[in-house]
Amino acid sequence: MQTINIHEAKTHLSKLVEMAVKGEPFIIAKSGKPLVKVMALDAPDPASIKRIGFMTSEIAVPDDFDQMGNKEIEELFCESE
Repeated sequence: MQTINIHEAKTHLSKLVEMAVKGEPFIIAKSGKPLVKVMALDAPDPASIKRIGFMTSEIAVPDDFDQMGNKEIEELFCESE
């Protein structure tokens, strides 16, 4: 694994990040002392993440969900005669 001086890393950051993305991790050092390891993340593509239905079978929505609280709302906003 390649070790890069912090000054050189600042100068060539874009190139170094591309290297890491392609599977070539590297270490950034200061005065010869290793500080951090830079490597590509193994994260899913944001476009492939599907959130709809992620809690299916974990929660239950009542059938009258869209009517809940109607009486209370009417009492708050309607004038009583």
